[in-house]
Amino acid sequence: MKSEIAKFEKKLKKYLDKERFVHTQGVMYTAAALAMAHGADMEKARIAGLLHDCAKCIPNKKKWKLCDKYHVLLSECEQQNPFLIHAKLGVAIAKEKYGIQDEEILSAIRWHTTGKDNMTDLEKIVYIADYIEPQRDKAPNLEWSRKVSFMDLNEGMYYILKDSLSYLERSGRTIDPATEKAFHYYETMHLTKRGKEKKNHE
Repeated sequence: MKSEIAKFEKKLKKYLDKERFVHTQGVMYTAAALAMAHGADMEKARIAGLLHDCAKCIPNKKKWKLCDKYHVLLSECEQQNPFLIHAKLGVAIAKEKYGIQDEEILSAIRWHTTGKDNMTDLEKIVYIADYIEPQRDKAPNLEWSRKVSFMDLNEGMYYILKDSLSYLERSGRTIDPATEKAFHYYETMHLTKRGKEKKNHE
């Protein structure tokens, strides 16, 4: 498996700019650390983390063509916001160019940008790792997000989604319905946990 990852890294380096490749390595290592902390499959986390942005640096015009070629169906929101396309297209690229067949890995790549409700641990790990990896330094409450994510993936999802939605709203960017749905799902889990903790302390 290590030789596979080294092979993927060498290939991927040709398709990403320097900054994106450094970010990608950060996501791979952070995903492995989160998997280790939460008893998830570290190798799958490493591969999903490494390949999560494999379609990111493709020019938008080529992204449209590749979506047609690989029969990638785009939502209205994705059609209007090309920056969202790389997650779905990344699944096709991971299959075709890197030979990835594992559905868990592919699904983690698919949902790493918007998130969704009721995610698997691997999906959560890659989503969170993308947000908290060491190169990230601009997000609000980053220190807290990092700390809480290593203790509880669901709490990590809640705080990261909360901050992501605030940022999207402030900057006037389009919010994918999947992200809103994900936030409400993890907010409910957060409030339920808080309620139980409060009850236990009474």
